[in-house]
This record gives sequence, C-alpha cells and structure tokens, in this order.
Amino acid sequence: MIDLRKDVQYVKGIGPKRAEKLNKLGIFTLKDLVYYFPRQFEDRNNLKKIIQLENEEKATIKVIIVGISTSSPRKGMNITKVDVRDETGYAKLVFFNQDYVKNTFRPGDTILVFGKVKKEFKTIEISSCEVEHLTNSPKNTCKVMPIYPLTYGVTNKEIISIIKNVLSDKELKIKEYLPQRIIEKYKLCSIDYAIRNIHSPSSKEALKIALYRIVFEEFLILQLGLFIFKNGVDEACGIKFEENEKLEDILNSLPFKLTGAQDRALNEITQDMNSDKLMNRLVQGDVGSGKTVVALLALANCVLNGYQGALMAPTEILAEQHFISLTETLSEFGMKVELLVGSLTKKQKENVLEKVKNNEVDILIGTHALIEDKVEFSNLGLVITDEQHRFGVRQRNKLSSKGFNPDILVMTATPIPRTLALILYGDLDISIIDELPPGRQPIETIAVDKGKRDRAYNSLVRAEVEKGRQVYIVCPLVEESEAIEAKAAVELVEELKLEYFSDLRVGLLHGKMKASEKDSIMKSFKNKEIDILVSTTVIEVGVNVPNATLMIIENAERFGLAQLHQLRGRVGRGSHKSYCILIYASKSDVCKQRMSIMEETNDGFKISEKDLEIRGPGEFFGTRQHGLPELKVANIFKHMKILKIAQQEARYILGNDHKLQNFENKYIKNEIIDKFEHSLEEISLN
Repeated sequence: MIDLRKDVQYVKGIGPKRAEKLNKLGIFTLKDLVYYFPRQFEDRNNLKKIIQLENEEKATIKVIIVGISTSSPRKGMNITKVDVRDETGYAKLVFFNQDYVKNTFRPGDTILVFGKVKKEFKTIEISSCEVEHLTNSPKNTCKVMPIYPLTYGVTNKEIISIIKNVLSDKELKIKEYLPQRIIEKYKLCSIDYAIRNIHSPSSKEALKIALYRIVFEEFLILQLGLFIFKNGVDEACGIKFEENEKLEDILNSLPFKLTGAQDRALNEITQDMNSDKLMNRLVQGDVGSGKTVVALLALANCVLNGYQGALMAPTEILAEQHFISLTETLSEFGMKVELLVGSLTKKQKENVLEKVKNNEVDILIGTHALIEDKVEFSNLGLVITDEQHRFGVRQRNKLSSKGFNPDILVMTATPIPRTLALILYGDLDISIIDELPPGRQPIETIAVDKGKRDRAYNSLVRAEVEKGRQVYIVCPLVEESEAIEAKAAVELVEELKLEYFSDLRVGLLHGKMKASEKDSIMKSFKNKEIDILVSTTVIEVGVNVPNATLMIIENAERFGLAQLHQLRGRVGRGSHKSYCILIYASKSDVCKQRMSIMEETNDGFKISEKDLEIRGPGEFFGTRQHGLPELKVANIFKHMKILKIAQQEARYILGNDHKLQNFENKYIKNEIIDKFEHSLEEISLN
C-alpha cells in the first residue's frame, strides 16, 4: 500500500519543478494531492445540435471540420478560426494563440467541441474551446469535468492528469477511518470511492454519492474537534468569583436601565464567573445593542473579586473609546483603568507595563499590543476580546495564557445565525443581545444610483447640517490597501470641498493616519467642530457620536451586506431620526437585490443570513482566520441539513467515548488530530 505521507515530488510524473508549483497550492504530500478537491464541476455530457445552441451558454457539439484559417491582427497574436458543421447548421470555433489546432486537425475530421457560445444575428461563434477527435472514450468532453482552484501556473488539465495518474496506481488504496457503524447508519460510500469519484466521476449519481460522503465527513471532523476542545474547556477548573454587592451599586450608577437582553446576558456571564468552571462565552449583539456595558460590568465583577481584567479591541480608536467609557464609569469606584496601544511612546508603554505587573492596574485595555511577550499580569482573572471576527483562536488563547485559567468572554457585532455560530464558535457558549436600547429609532435606508448623487449632497446633507446634526461620508472600498484607500479619501475630500461644501467644516479620517491624528479628528467630530466627516472603513467598528444622523456610503455595491450594516450602525445612536444613503454604480441584479435588503431591514441577523445566501460562506466566514480546518467541499449554508446530522452524530460519539479511546474511533481520532494540528493546539485527546 502507498504511504499517503509521501512527498509529492516523488510521485510518478511530478518531480521537483512541478512539486514547487504544487507546494504553492498547499499540496506537499500525496494525501494533500488526493484531497485537493475540485471547486466545481462542469457538465459536458449534454450533446447539442448547432441549431439548439443558446447565446452565452457552454455546450458540447459533435461536428465536422469544413475549413481552417489563421490570421495575425497584431504582433504576438495569432487567431485560428475553424469552420464546422452538422446536419442542422454551421458554426465557427475561435482560438487565440493556439497554433497547435491547425497542426492537429484537418478538414473532414469529426470532432467533439466544448466551449462558450456567442450568437449574433445568424452567426455562431464558439470560444474557450476544448476540442478532441471523436472516440469511444473522450477525455475532455461528454463527461462531468472537475474544475480545480488554480494559480501559480498550474493548469486544470495538468491537475486532472496528475491526479488521474495517481489514482490509476493499483497499489493506491485510501484507508477507511470512519467507523463501520457510521457508514452503515448514514449510508455513506467508502472514502476510497468518494475520492475517486470526486476527481473523476463515473456518473452524476456517483458524484452525488461521493460529495455527500465528503461533506458529511468534513462537518463531522470539524464538530468533533470543536466539541472535544469545548469539553476540555468545560472540564478545566476556572476561577470561582463571589457575588459582590458593589456590582449592584455600579449598575445603579449607570445613566440608563439595562434592556431585558442585556440583563439576560449579564446573568449568564455572572453565573459562569461564579461557578468553578472556566467561562468561555460569546456575546453576540447587533450594532448598537449595548455589548460594551455588559463587558464593563463583567470586568467590574472581576476587579471586585481582587483580579485584573483585560479587554482587547481590533483598532486603537475602539480601544481608546472603551478606555474613556470604562474610566468615566469605574474610576469613582476606585478602579484603575489603563490603555496599551502601539502609538504610545516607549516610556509610556514601559510605565503601563510596570504598573500591570505590580498589580497597580485593575483593567488593561488595548489592541494586539496586549498579547506581546512583554505584557505580564499580576493576577489576570478575565479576558475579553471585542469584535472577535478580527482575532483568531490563537490570539485569544495567547492573551488568556497570561493568567492561570482566566475566564474568557468574546464579543462580536457581526450577527451570525445561531447554527452557524455553533460552527465558528463551537468552543464557546453563546449569549445573544437582540434588543436595542429604548429611544433608538430605526435608521431609514435609501439606495440611489450615482445619477442622484448631487441631490443627496445638495439637499440631504445640507438639511441635516442646518438642523445642527453631523454627517459621515464613507469613501468607497478600493481594495485591501490602506494606502490606496487613504488616497481615495483625500481625493474625495477635495472634491466635496470644491464642488459641494466649500462653506462647511469637512474633516478626514483614514487608516494611514497616526493614532494621535485619528484621535484628534474624532474628538473634533464628537465636539461638533466638524460638520462632515469623510472616512474609510476605520469607522466601521464602535465609533459613537450620537449627534451624527446621516451616513452616505459611496459605491455601496463594493461592500458586503454585513459591512454595510456595521457602517450604518454609526448613525442612529441618539434620539434623533437618522438616515443612511447608499450610492451605487452597478446595474447588476445582485447589486439591486443587496441594496433592497438594506432598505428593507435593520435586523443584523436577517442581513447576515442574506449575506451568506448571496456571497456564500467562504467569503463571509473565512474559517482559516478562526483557526479552524478548512472546509473544502462542505458549504455551511447549502449543506445545513447534513451539518445538523453531523452535529448530532458528533455529540453521540463523544457522549459514549469522550476521549475517542474505543478501538472503532481510533482512526477518526487520528484524522481529527491531523486536521486540527495547525489550528487548536490546545485540543486534548490523550
């Protein structure tokens, strides 16, 4: 039997040079290669006549070559045109820089063609063609073809050829690792059958059977890994905090009453903290639902018990905002709050670090700076990470490792449907704050095409400023580059000053500014010294200016729905009626669909479900950033039924064998360790 751990370069037909390219695709071993699954499948089975071809479709035809001609319209470009016919009509195949065609095929040959159809008037052209001579066993047509994720100069044909070569080796047998009981219970095919038929389906039915097996397996392994990790956490002894009457005093000192949802979340947190189990809880709340005050009270509870607390935020603006609100509320109760961010001077940082080490700081708030090796706590009891989707599992664990089993609380304003939250945060208990504070009015959202941009600026912006209100204008998302976005924001400010608002006070905020500059701009905006703040997405998270009542988002189609919802949440934070104007340039159906969703609802959970539906979970949830093994075939949204079955089975398995020590679970245990080895280092199966 062939060892699947074998280095890919020693596989027949690969060698060192090809292996180098495959390495860049994440393929290092024979196992990586056979598990390098197609991203989609192209059905080339449906053989059509020329007369049946539809414009823009991809189709397979059987035709006779009538003639071949070549031309060179410019240097470096050759076009080969092949005239073909069948009994129903004529068509033309077009090839760019593919000289081999005229040397391989001749007039009179019967060929099979798969390609993209373009119909104009009475002419039919087929481009991006796969062409081969008619045989009893065609290679690239008349079958379901796997399409692989490609880059780094490896072609789809190459991957197909390499994998076919590997799977044709009679010594290769992919060993089963799911218990026979599970295979029989869920009518699964063997892993060997699944892998062979996902790469080279013998039929549509065989592909369906193979996909079901792989999807089920991916979900089962993921769920088992997460549940084992969570069980390990649940079994771990945490700090047993005591109830303290002073927490009630802090609660009563707040200028508002907690909502029912905040109260419920706080009770769940204090119950966790007061037990001797380690708390590992996710607080999930929509934009503006008041997660921060719940975090503040949890930190206060920790300090009242004689421990230190830490709060990690993804940006300096958000960290500073938390610092201000916690200091304002807790300083009168004698609690010392400090801030640790990258923009502090070396001397300031050393001073804060010294105080934290000597237990002269009760609560430390900061960015990634909190997980640096230099940070030493005297007595860390509670760790909170805000906007959890910005941090991976490792970062969260690195912060908690600075204490002896401190309780862990993570917060996110990215609403996630509950079942999906169990996948991403399967190691956490979940509290949901699904109620907005009283007095908050829903934000009226209006989507307009760019032709109405002038009207939005000349009437709406001016109307709000005349009422004494303030306005955000969000610069379009250019690409993942702060430098380019900063440039776009600077240009937008110049345009707005010149064409629309020469008489108003316009400010600018972007990611390339120094933290002190950002802080200064936000203070000016909060103090009503700026009428209009032009910003990149740095204001997406947590910025709180109750007097801002209008947000205009340029090129709104470039943002995901969840991000648009986050941005919109910067207005509507006071008692005044607030508006969000989405200016879009695209005319696509998807764009219109997304804009209408934003107009219809302010419910972040509904929006997140729609976002998943439209964009798919890959983009919405890159599982890698959460430290979880990648789902190669399983789709959290599309395969929800299989996910639920796999979750139930995972619970059943661990209910009977929580360390997977029974003989029948031996191989699945190895698979979990293999899949999670680069992710959850704390996973314990020994």
